[in-house]
Amino acid sequence: MIRYRIELPQPASHQFHITLTVPQPAEAQVLSLPVWIPGSYLVREFARHLHSLQAEQGGQPCEIVWRDKASWTVHCRGRGALTLRYQAHALDPSVRAAWLDAQRGFFNASSLCLRVHGREAEAQALQLGPLPRGWQVATAMRPAAGQGESPRRFEAADYDELLDHPFELGPFWSGGFRAQGVPHRFVVSGAPPGFDGERLLAMTQQICEAQIAFWHAETDARGRRRVKKPPFEHYVFMLHASDEGYGGLEHRASTALACGRRDLPRRALVDVEGAPGAGGPSEGLTQLLGLISHEYFHTWNVKRLKPAPYVAYDYAREQPTELLWFFEGFTSYYDDLFLVRAGLIDEASYVKGLARTINQVLATPGRQISSVAQASLDAWIKYYRPDENTVNATVSYYTKGALVALALDLTLRREGRGTLDTLMRRLWIATGCGTADSTREGALDEALLRRELAAVAGRSMDAELDAWVHGRGELPLPSLLGSVGLGWSEDAPTPAQRLGARLSESGGQLKLASVLRGGAAAAAGLAPGDELLAVDGWRLGKAEDLALYGAFHGPRRLLAARDRRLLELQLDASGPVQSSVKLSPRSDAPEAARARREAWLGRDGGR
Repeated sequence: MIRYRIELPQPASHQFHITLTVPQPAEAQVLSLPVWIPGSYLVREFARHLHSLQAEQGGQPCEIVWRDKASWTVHCRGRGALTLRYQAHALDPSVRAAWLDAQRGFFNASSLCLRVHGREAEAQALQLGPLPRGWQVATAMRPAAGQGESPRRFEAADYDELLDHPFELGPFWSGGFRAQGVPHRFVVSGAPPGFDGERLLAMTQQICEAQIAFWHAETDARGRRRVKKPPFEHYVFMLHASDEGYGGLEHRASTALACGRRDLPRRALVDVEGAPGAGGPSEGLTQLLGLISHEYFHTWNVKRLKPAPYVAYDYAREQPTELLWFFEGFTSYYDDLFLVRAGLIDEASYVKGLARTINQVLATPGRQISSVAQASLDAWIKYYRPDENTVNATVSYYTKGALVALALDLTLRREGRGTLDTLMRRLWIATGCGTADSTREGALDEALLRRELAAVAGRSMDAELDAWVHGRGELPLPSLLGSVGLGWSEDAPTPAQRLGARLSESGGQLKLASVLRGGAAAAAGLAPGDELLAVDGWRLGKAEDLALYGAFHGPRRLLAARDRRLLELQLDASGPVQSSVKLSPRSDAPEAARARREAWLGRDGGR
């Protein structure tokens, strides 16, 4: 086996110490560290944190030759075992890399474990060195045989699997439950004393039960419904709570999550937050539950059913795909939908969140510049590297992709031939994921997606996909939402919407974070970073001052500052603008529309 030993002799130094043993190495053995981690589409250059690399065989040093930014060649002395020792700095608080201090450790192997070229398909072993007193270990990686209840040695079938099992280390809270008979573990680091772990477990269990049934429920010839086993033997949620954290990264049998401590369920607030009849969970907790639902849904949609290029990962460079609108966007569609189907939020909360997603897309002029398929390809250089002009240049494949999923689902339901749920399960089977082999992965391309969609719809939906995925026009959401009895109306525009900008307020200063294409701010000649000082002589300090002092009542004299230079500009923000959308159930909706909404949002998985 390829063997890694990971030690943390001084956690406060933020340094992991790694020893890699390679039996029978090549004469010129190439090693490299991944430049990206699957699920997060940006070259992150993990090798920048690696240092002090040394190699030896039989106690004798071996020459190491630097090849490029993330790979090396070791010139070996025969076929004896090659030993490499090095360190990795770990102070990245995200779910994508590695962290180590005196309170907690976390790592993805993509940040620590060099890839042994030519040996990726072999079994890989990982052993943890001594841990500080009171520290525990959480991972979904298989423990090596012959250990007790607290294993420190683990094994992966190959290098891909090694990278797909993050580790959480520390004195964390831990609990568990079974979903459809499969054990699930939930660990939380950084939780405050008032954290209600049992409530988090109960809510997560409802999500997991609903999603396993979504993918694996079947009805036999006698009409009896049963749920088959999911494609994992156990599952681990690893959540780190910090002051203002948020994020998640999916893996084949686990997920790494981050949230703000205030978003956790708290025992002291049970009577006003989520208790029966008390109005449901808070907005922060709902966001956390949506994140849990999103990453868990990825267990199927991207970890097994995956873009064709990702059946074999290339860890050395970008690996683009046009299908992130499907794998991330459709997952974003289903994450909150499962919260209402599982009974964790009510219809009003779901519809409010759906309107928020619609408004995020409508507030992005880049949707008229880039299709969502192009945005998927551009993720590596645009979505994960946003700047002040990103909003004008591209669109989020998460939010726009979720709305494409919504449009397809409601179109199918209106025509009465099937649902998006049906399509997802057909794709699972069509790609081979639904076989008895739980390790089977299925490659999806757009041609297969179009064929299966046509089979569900009973007609070609190429025109819709061409327009909604590869085009840059608006989605027909008002009429489609009307088909499930939801009314579409517009709210009064905010000062930022009237101005055509994204604003930031701090210490009595009102600045432009972004200037939106085609808006009044752009027409006036304003730029990102400008400070708005006065309108017709009235001093500005907050966004609401723009309305207070008449900025939206015809042409006005605007005083702004850029790089400490005063600018006198003419502002006319009195024209029509894109305001926020509100969705609400229509009291006059036909019975058929109300029935479609009940099936769409119902607790039966939308069947």
